Amino acid sequence: MVSSKRGRYSPEFKEAAVREVIDRSRPVADVARENGLVAQTLGNWVSAWRVDHAGEEPQLSVSERARLKELERENRELRMENEFLGKATARSGGRCNGPSDSGGRGGVPEGFPGARVELGGDGVEITLGVAG
Repeated sequence: MVSSKRGRYSPEFKEAAVREVIDRSRPVADVARENGLVAQTLGNWVSAWRVDHAGEEPQLSVSERARLKELERENRELRMENEFLGKATARSGGRCNGPSDSGGRGGVPEGFPGARVELGGDGVEITLGVAG
């Protein structure tokens, strides 16, 4: 049931919650949960604060800038790796890329008749049969 009564919060409460996010660099979701708020509501307050106080946020220290630069580099590398893996998976057509990929049973060792390896959206499914 949705309440027709909207929550009213004092300016002091809003300021304290926003300061937790801004000053301590804490995630909006964590601060919202601790204060009994919906994350979207606190996110709106933080966004409004940033617009109202543009330029007032403290500048990054040298170590923070270096860390940010390192995280941005790592993010670029992971994006490129993810893109490469996505293309490799699309090219493989769901086949296993193993040594016996050329004419074998998709990388399945000998002695497992009826064995198969299938690549799916959720992962890999391997079915093995034992020679009798």
